[in-house]
Amino acid sequence: MGHTSRIARYSVVLAIAGLAAASCGSTDNGSSTNNTLKLLGATQDVDHLDTASAYTQIAYTLERGYARQLVSYAASNDYTAATTLVPDVATTVPNTADGSISADGKTYKFTLRDGVMWNTNPPRAVTSQDFLLGLKRLCNPVNPVGAPQYYNQTISGFKKYCTAFGALSATSSAAQLTTFMTANSISGIATPDAKSIIFTLDQPAPDFLNIIALPFASAAPVEYNAYVPDSTTFQKNMLSDGPYAVTKYTAATEIDLGKNTAWSQASDPIRHQYVDNVVVTEGSNESAIQQAIESGTADLEWDTTVPIASLSSKKSDPRFGSFPVPGTNPFLAFNLVSPHNGGALGKVAVRQALEYAIDKTAIGKVYGGPDFNTPLGQILPPGTGGYQQFDPYATTDSSGDPQKCKTMLAAAGYPNGLTLSDAYRGSGKHPDVFQVVKQDLANCGVTVNGTAVTGYYADHLSKLSATKSGDWDISEPGWGPDWFGPNSARSIIVPLFDGRGLTDGTTDFGEYNSAAVNTLIDKALSATSSTEANSDWHQVDVQLMNDAVIVPFQSQKTNLFHSSRVQNAIFVPFSNSFDITQVSLH
Repeated sequence: MGHTSRIARYSVVLAIAGLAAASCGSTDNGSSTNNTLKLLGATQDVDHLDTASAYTQIAYTLERGYARQLVSYAASNDYTAATTLVPDVATTVPNTADGSISADGKTYKFTLRDGVMWNTNPPRAVTSQDFLLGLKRLCNPVNPVGAPQYYNQTISGFKKYCTAFGALSATSSAAQLTTFMTANSISGIATPDAKSIIFTLDQPAPDFLNIIALPFASAAPVEYNAYVPDSTTFQKNMLSDGPYAVTKYTAATEIDLGKNTAWSQASDPIRHQYVDNVVVTEGSNESAIQQAIESGTADLEWDTTVPIASLSSKKSDPRFGSFPVPGTNPFLAFNLVSPHNGGALGKVAVRQALEYAIDKTAIGKVYGGPDFNTPLGQILPPGTGGYQQFDPYATTDSSGDPQKCKTMLAAAGYPNGLTLSDAYRGSGKHPDVFQVVKQDLANCGVTVNGTAVTGYYADHLSKLSATKSGDWDISEPGWGPDWFGPNSARSIIVPLFDGRGLTDGTTDFGEYNSAAVNTLIDKALSATSSTEANSDWHQVDVQLMNDAVIVPFQSQKTNLFHSSRVQNAIFVPFSNSFDITQVSLH
């Protein structure tokens, strides 16, 4: 979540001046402090470590090291190469030429490569049944996947399976979950042998391979059946089929990864094991993190970016990189089911009034100004399928119109304004964004009381009970596509706005559910061509903005810095960070 961008189309090469290919520090020389990659973070912890439910960019940064998929993406500073599917555990990317994708586009067959191993004792081969288990675990009622629609809308029988699994108690034991998974199958997934897995879809889906490339679809070993998904016990017993394994996790404090000795370079075409350890230390702040990286006591940011005060002096530094990635980051989310103010935020007219309150230019200054971001007036950002520029709530210089906001609020029945609670992230630039939003809404006659929260997504925005109880009225999350290119609109619209079958872990933060929008989504998903689908996705965008379901702020660049000893720093648009499986240390 929260990928960023500012340019309209992406046939661009992303590069950091002076980055060297992996050389110094890239050999296996035994564990040492000097060969430990040090990431320094603020207060934003991972939402989950379990691939079944982890759904934040910082979690993706680590998953790259310990979880593998059938197909994935190569590391490259060329945007096109970095967003093009390549084989991972599968021997090839399925295609119609060799028949691994059927002529009707509804059957996909994957064959697993040799040598991919779990770090069990002794090591054991990853099988097709492990990928099946990984997918079966997604709908567990305790810590479910954040975007079940991707699989419910594509794989035959998946929705039926998930509906039944989700009916179990949210306090189910590991044994109860395992009993269900053992007794119930997914009709659209077959594993005829340990090396083959076959998917049958309800209808053709041009983006199905992108869906299978998500970390959600990682393999899961049978040992996981002994633990409640993402429980403390699970986290202490995680296994790995990637180059690194989680060796320590202290929530909001430290996460350590060490070498997985069962991994082999010969079996992994896209990752490396250049460093001995990866250590994430949390609890700092943006300025201190920047100073630590410059001085060499840390190597990479964890959940922050380069401070605005440092941008002008660092732009020509070879350790600095500014990366465009399509996304809406951040945006103002409305809690449509909040009971506060007589349920005001559930009313379209109120939300439409608040669309005019925000000074998007001021938000942009928090992120470095127009060199690094562009105001956005719609859901789908430049560079994604379905993008057609429009701005139904345009204001002069995107600076807001507080008087129009006041007038519209009065017409909606709130002449004395509103009082709203804002749950915001306490790290990075998020407190500054909150202050802009608070002042902008005050200018509109709306009082905002803010709270910097921990467990931002898992305990607040993505927790149904918290949303329904009015734990928050407004907030400023971010979102980026889960994949990129002409078929990427689903990965923005569906997770954020398809309100069917909401569960804890949802990324439909405000619990928006519109029959009209759901119908348009289904129409786009059943389109027979990308051209037709993207026309449909634009109509979804228009309807969402008519409903004023969020206030989009901007698309932006991600500004990162690395220490002098870091070599081969390659940006990953999916995690909005450097790839820990490519970095070597000099």
